[in-house]
Amino acid sequence: MNAAWTIAVKDLKQRVRDRSALIVGIVAPLALAAIFSFVFNPIDDFEFSAQYVVVDQDGGPAARLFVDQVLGGMTGDGTIEVEELATVEEARTLVDVEVKPFAEEVESADAAFIIPPGFSAGVASSDPVSMEVMAGRGDQTAAGVAVAIAEQFASQLQTARVSTATAEFYGLTGDRAEIGLRALAVPNLAAVTDAEATSKILTGTTFYAAGLAIFFLFFTVQFGVNGLLEERHAGTLPRLLAAPLPKLAIIVGKGITAAVLGLVSMAVLVIATTLMFGAEWGNPLGVALLILAGIFAAIGIMGIVGAFAKTAEQAAVFSSIIAVVLGFLGGTFFPVGQAGGILAKLRFITPHAWFMQGLGDLQGGNVADVVPAVLALVLFGVVCGTLAALGVRRGMTV
Repeated sequence: MNAAWTIAVKDLKQRVRDRSALIVGIVAPLALAAIFSFVFNPIDDFEFSAQYVVVDQDGGPAARLFVDQVLGGMTGDGTIEVEELATVEEARTLVDVEVKPFAEEVESADAAFIIPPGFSAGVASSDPVSMEVMAGRGDQTAAGVAVAIAEQFASQLQTARVSTATAEFYGLTGDRAEIGLRALAVPNLAAVTDAEATSKILTGTTFYAAGLAIFFLFFTVQFGVNGLLEERHAGTLPRLLAAPLPKLAIIVGKGITAAVLGLVSMAVLVIATTLMFGAEWGNPLGVALLILAGIFAAIGIMGIVGAFAKTAEQAAVFSSIIAVVLGFLGGTFFPVGQAGGILAKLRFITPHAWFMQGLGDLQGGNVADVVPAVLALVLFGVVCGTLAALGVRRGMTV
């Protein structure tokens, strides 16, 4: 075992000197994670806000119901602000302002609600009624929400009219407007409310940090598992085989090199992306299990290439092709599972998909939730490692 560690230390010193593993295992994925974090953080941190104005030219009960209860009920959390104006000209002036990026802040409105005279009287009758919504030139999302608010209120008005007509049909007496307003005041039988839920979906920053980490892990471990071919190419393999140490020690030493490189790479990326970009990996123990299992799977898969390739250059090419194909199919750059169909099912033939799935299960869960993913990764390592062992004797011949 001491011989294996000696070989591993020698290989690790070589990788530190030529900086190849440092660039592939840490610098490249961290740089890409920074780029993706910069691009996608605005999406993760998006907060809706809107500035609306309303002009009530009617002043009747239906109009006040919309202003005080519908619009007024949306201003409690501070994301929507509503200001009541006196004239349509004031409202039109505010919504016509073009808000330019990096310009001085000016008073503007995302949309304006214009309630015409006779609106409440029209609601109480069977005559058509309308409310004007003027969309601003700035935030189109906020303007679209304003239109949706008006359409929802129009739908409630239609419900109130149906209720009023039903009451008249059955001979119920009473003021038509009063009956309609009472119908409007009845709460919906079904309502949508916000609820705290345990999310098992990775945030954008975490998704790309984890995806890049597992993607470059396969490039990192190949520095160790392809060591025998490099020894052969450099002419040092015959001296290793002639030395008084078991052949198994040479193989184990290369495996230790790959494992250490992979572990350092993943550990640095987890810590760096957490501190620098706010990635949320989840329970540390669960993350550690996934990382160890992922490294084991990567060594097994890359070991097949190292065992059967004829030259170091051939092994490097094959390793890169396998790493890229498995990475893309496994959904390290985009959520393949959301695509549906056969592609979403095929992703689970890759260890990358199981690693990402395990991290997703860890969000809002506990360590036990990652056991299926860990077992799948270990199975990849065992099967592929066995296949690699079958061809390793060929690589150990001079």
